[in-house]
Amino acid sequence: MDRTFKIALAILLFNIAFAIYHIAQGLYTHSRWLLTIGVYYVVLSSVRFVVIKAKRNGRLLTVSSGIILMILSVTLVGTVILAVIRDRGIVMHEIAMIAMALYSFTKITLAIINLVRARKSNSARLITLRNVSLADACVSIFTLQRSMLVSFGDMSVADIRIFNAATGAAVCIVVFLLGMWLVKSDRLKQSDA
Repeated sequence: MDRTFKIALAILLFNIAFAIYHIAQGLYTHSRWLLTIGVYYVVLSSVRFVVIKAKRNGRLLTVSSGIILMILSVTLVGTVILAVIRDRGIVMHEIAMIAMALYSFTKITLAIINLVRARKSNSARLITLRNVSLADACVSIFTLQRSMLVSFGDMSVADIRIFNAATGAAVCIVVFLLGMWLVKSDRLKQSDA
């Protein structure tokens, strides 16, 4: 396994822990938001696992991963609606928010850099992993924004709902487009030979 896939495996393990944390917190606090985000990360981690463990690049792997991303984007719409209508968010301590911001911005920066690098590659597995990473990072940014609006500032509930709806819609569109790109991409190398 080369360096890229070792890094992807480490990220996978971290995302599984992140998913378990969200699900446990969701069960403990009875937060539907945390539960749905936890399930989102479980599905995304499953896709990552399958791509990492695949022995060959295959059109089926790329297309199925793209379809899963497109389905996840549709289910994210429900999560966004939940964030806008019901679940305002959890007020977090400043240090926790700073750590979360650092994590989210590092994640989105690395995902964008790696996606640009992967565009030069014809490896279906590599490009699929990069698209999954960017989808993961986009949801992290949405979660960060949602928490920051509640934890910092004196915005009205109406303004918070507008920001959550706008950012959530953008994230859903980006995740859908990432999936659609995988489904429609014909230039990817189909084997590791």
